[in-house]
Amino acid sequence: MVSPIGTATHRLDYLKILAQVLMFAPMADFIAVGGNRHPEAADWDSLTGLVAYGAGENIAIWRPSVHRLAGSGKSQDGRFGILSLLRGHDSNVTAIKFLPFVNNGKRALLSGSGDCTVRLWQSDSSASGVFENVKSVTAHKGSVNCLAVSSRRPIFASGSADATVVVWKASFTDGAWDQSLLQTISLVPKFLPLSLALNCLEGDDSILAVGGTKSSLDIYSIEQEDIFTYQTSLIGHENWIRSLAIQPETQVNGSDRLLASASQDKYVRLWRIQRLTTGKSDPDQLTVTSDLTEISNKNHILKARNDRYLLSFEALMVGHEDWVYKVSWQSSDATLRLLSASADNSLAIWSPDAASGIWICTARLGEISAQKGSTTATGSSGGFWIGLWSPNGKSIASLGRTGSWSIWSHDEDQDSWQPGVGVSGHTKPVMDLSWSKDDSLLLSTSHDQTTRLFAQWDHGENRTWHEFGRPQIHGYDLNCINFIGSRQFVSGGDEKLLRVFDEPRATASLLQKLSLASNSISGDMPDGASIPVLGLSNKAIKGSDENQTSVTESDRGDGALNFLKPDTNVGRDRPPLEADLSRYTLWPEKEKLYGHGNEISAIAVSNNESTIATACKASSVNQAVIRLFDTQEWREIAPPLTVHSLTVTCLRFSNDDQYLLSVGRDRQWAVFERDERDTHLYQLRGSRPKAHSRMILSACWAPAPIGTDFATAGRDKVIKFWRLQDGGAAVLTKTVTATLPVTAVDILPLAAEDTIIFASGAENGEISVYSLQLSTFSVSLFSLLPNG
Repeated sequence: MVSPIGTATHRLDYLKILAQVLMFAPMADFIAVGGNRHPEAADWDSLTGLVAYGAGENIAIWRPSVHRLAGSGKSQDGRFGILSLLRGHDSNVTAIKFLPFVNNGKRALLSGSGDCTVRLWQSDSSASGVFENVKSVTAHKGSVNCLAVSSRRPIFASGSADATVVVWKASFTDGAWDQSLLQTISLVPKFLPLSLALNCLEGDDSILAVGGTKSSLDIYSIEQEDIFTYQTSLIGHENWIRSLAIQPETQVNGSDRLLASASQDKYVRLWRIQRLTTGKSDPDQLTVTSDLTEISNKNHILKARNDRYLLSFEALMVGHEDWVYKVSWQSSDATLRLLSASADNSLAIWSPDAASGIWICTARLGEISAQKGSTTATGSSGGFWIGLWSPNGKSIASLGRTGSWSIWSHDEDQDSWQPGVGVSGHTKPVMDLSWSKDDSLLLSTSHDQTTRLFAQWDHGENRTWHEFGRPQIHGYDLNCINFIGSRQFVSGGDEKLLRVFDEPRATASLLQKLSLASNSISGDMPDGASIPVLGLSNKAIKGSDENQTSVTESDRGDGALNFLKPDTNVGRDRPPLEADLSRYTLWPEKEKLYGHGNEISAIAVSNNESTIATACKASSVNQAVIRLFDTQEWREIAPPLTVHSLTVTCLRFSNDDQYLLSVGRDRQWAVFERDERDTHLYQLRGSRPKAHSRMILSACWAPAPIGTDFATAGRDKVIKFWRLQDGGAAVLTKTVTATLPVTAVDILPLAAEDTIIFASGAENGEISVYSLQLSTFSVSLFSLLPNG
């Protein structure tokens, strides 16, 4: 949705934007997308500093801003945040790994998905964030759950829900990466692999560990001709194994390997892999290269191509209170460290004690124990699904249940881990967007049952977009949203009613300090909002005096989230972190609007902010009515507007509020005109049944100087421009044919001389930008933004 024209300054800005659009191809300035909740669906590249993570069917390429200070993965173009989205899979991405090799400056990225494919992506330069899909192979009959890459050899493995593990060889020929199948391993007895670990031993020896939907993990090694052979199963865990990781204990050649396994039994186990110095077959009589005075009775012999290895239990790490989803090694400095991520809302860093060699937890990050029992509605992150080390070991990235990435960086002066600004976004389809009246704020709503507020962070010479609030965390899917000015918004979803929210003091104070928003703070504003554990309504909370840092139990209500005053609950010099977003940025609910009997499908607010138009899902004329509400008394304006016979998909007020445009699944558009005596009332001006050959999904008005022109777009792959005439009739002035069904259309609210700019969105995610010359109605497609 394109913002309406604001002040004279904004008008000048729009002229500049329009000139830039006409001269240059638009590019993505900000991308917000949440991560998939799958432990294997992310990787942090050790060479470029880029993070790749699954985002629905896409792969997000993220350059964390921690590298401004860390010294690795420096930005060549000054850009940080999510750089691009890679589109190719037809189902959610479940596994991602970077190949640890570079050829001709080109990096290789592997991805697996629920569409049963393994895709190979190739970068155009080492750290640009731009990748192209060079190979897609379907070697599995089920979802690809995990990937593993070798540290020294160009081989990798994929594990699938079809109970097989496939070993691949990566090659670089004719300037491009390629992959070929080496071996298919059928898991017997049958189980589903959830994690793989692949590592080179001495010489050409390699080991493959497979963990999944059983309590033991299987070990394979290469005995001959690059073929992995089953060796043994390691018993110890009491539930499914969710993550595996192998790492040399030291950087010295011939060092032992340590295999870490994380399980749903809440424990992390370490296993040691040692090279044998004798050919004896009895493990109790074997000697090893390291100082080992006593060998337990659970030793296993691994046969490899060149040597034999002893695998034994090393340590049990106890400390998590819920499933452990992910383990990750880090060894950039002299100390070997292990990171574990758990559903108990914590990350733990483990390292061996210098004196005793016993593995202990040296740091714990995440939520404090008092907050662990809270629900998602009251701000709980719901646990960490992924934990990753940065290449230099000075930062940690973790993915929570809400799809947001958190960052911690190590402060060497204080010897502590400090939280930083990560990235966030919706985890399910985004259904609607709305700009504030002054164009400084953007609201989005989604089927992930959240509403999110985005604004620009003004920090020094940089201005970057971030999530500044999560005004609504709901229990129903949300379908539509619209600002009422810049301090209120109305939203609707599957709940069948509409809710109106007011901006709290906490958000206004934060935006005033850190963003370009011009929101002022008034004395009657509530400090914030809380939501009861079993409720859906955000309750306003107001502190009793300036010195009080929290309200009393009676003020906040039984079971409601404790609210802290604005200066204490969010960062003073940065956008709010994920824990703050979930707890302290709710907006209090002002009103509920009733009337519809089905799920809300469309909302529009008049430009003078006096009227709200709404519609719901419908299969008959009686259900497909458009209801109007007065924003002063919050009452319905009778009678409802009747013309459609099926669901109204889009509502738009004209720039002067003289007309209300509606389109729907019944393939018709309708224009309602405001009553001259009562400005709250609208009457049918005209309609066009069968305006499109298939359902109409979007519509918009042309800029104010153009007059009464509007556009409609639908599933018939057509965008049509109409002009209202005296008497209620409308003539078709231009038809633009697209290649795919059009799901959204909007016009830049400014005309330069004889030209307007409009954009359309297709069902595959592509955005097309056009210029339309009004005198001749000639259309030019001058930019096609890829779906990602």
